Amino acid sequence: MKNELTAAKRSGFSMWLLVWGLGLAGQICWNIENQWFNNFVYAKIGKDPSIVTGMLICSAAATTFATFFFGTWADRNGKRRHFISAGYILWGIFTIAFGLTQFISKEMYTLIAVSVVLADTVMSFFGSMGNDAGFNTWTNDIMTDKNRGGIGAALATQPIFGTILGTVVGGLLIGSEDNYMRLFVVMGVFVIIFGVISLITLNSKDDVAPVKKGSFMQQFLSVFNFREFFKLKELVIVHIGIAVFFIGFNVYFAYMGNYIIHYLGYTADMMGIIEAVPLVLAMLTAIPISVLINKNKHPYISFAAIAINIIGLLVVFPITPEDVDPTKLFDLRLWTGIFLVGVGYIAILQTTKVWAKQLYPKDAKGQFEGIWILFFVLIPMIGGSLIGEAVVKTSGETFIEELSGKMQYIPNGNIFLVGAIIIVLSVIPFIFTVKYHKIRIKEENK
Repeated sequence: MKNELTAAKRSGFSMWLLVWGLGLAGQICWNIENQWFNNFVYAKIGKDPSIVTGMLICSAAATTFATFFFGTWADRNGKRRHFISAGYILWGIFTIAFGLTQFISKEMYTLIAVSVVLADTVMSFFGSMGNDAGFNTWTNDIMTDKNRGGIGAALATQPIFGTILGTVVGGLLIGSEDNYMRLFVVMGVFVIIFGVISLITLNSKDDVAPVKKGSFMQQFLSVFNFREFFKLKELVIVHIGIAVFFIGFNVYFAYMGNYIIHYLGYTADMMGIIEAVPLVLAMLTAIPISVLINKNKHPYISFAAIAINIIGLLVVFPITPEDVDPTKLFDLRLWTGIFLVGVGYIAILQTTKVWAKQLYPKDAKGQFEGIWILFFVLIPMIGGSLIGEAVVKTSGETFIEELSGKMQYIPNGNIFLVGAIIIVLSVIPFIFTVKYHKIRIKEENK
């Protein structure tokens, strides 16, 4: 009853202001971590995919634990707003702190590598507290049949907006002098501001009825009772499909910026525009996709998204430095490939986010955001980063850096080919969702 009252009270302008403001600020910060952190390592520390892998795995583990932990806590006290505000403010602070690692002496390579991984892990922990356990669960609280498509479109397009703003503005802030510290300070302050806004705007109307099941530890550990989880067959299969798709995604995405900069030869600011403009065009597909989502066409949208994404990856895969002119922004084949990759990514994320939220148990929404993170973040980042590192080290471009004497690794188009091969496999679980999806929709329409 309290959830329904919350949805009714938090509506109209105030709801969409918070949905878009908090969502976009969070996605920009995630973009900084997922893309520019990796470029920062290559530019300031060394072209070492092992550090990138360490960052991805440790931050994914921190994100997953924080989502489960704070999700359970939020379910028990019903006050998501506290986690949103505190999480966002601390998230911004540690985004700035991450940039300070570049001032550690390069002669202490191990120390600086460990410091980078640790700083990224702490940032991810508080980011997950604010965004995953707080904001994402709050959007689930206020979701109704009337706003489901709109919220789904917002949650799916925000990563694209975050990528666009993060890459374009990020590249401009970094500039030709590689001033990454300026980027981290500006973006960190931006996220802190929205944390403060949420502290002022969110109030008791956003609270939900507390759900307590025994002690905190009993409730926290209950989500790991996978016998209960596996009873929700449609939800389980959707999550498996998500995990397989994003394993393939993480093979190439972690190195996409470094591929454009260090392999094809573009500058950081040009890279931002090359990624952003095709993604702006791809984002327009979110509108018709939201219409199809409201018509419960989830499995079929997923099939189309997978196919389009794979086509885009195969378009980019064969491109070499000889095929592009890095002094010119526009290259038809590169931009077309990124556009198709973006369309597939938007469609699968937009669809599966809404799809999964519809299937969550009503009394454990916060904890099931943790299940989402397990399949969307932890498994894909561990699997994808390990595979991506292996691809870069075994089939990428290599050279010995004269100053350090260490081997340097540059990603080439093989990251897209391997990613596409893995994404093909995600079709299999989504095929099995069709049966359960049809049965559920039929029962809901009775």
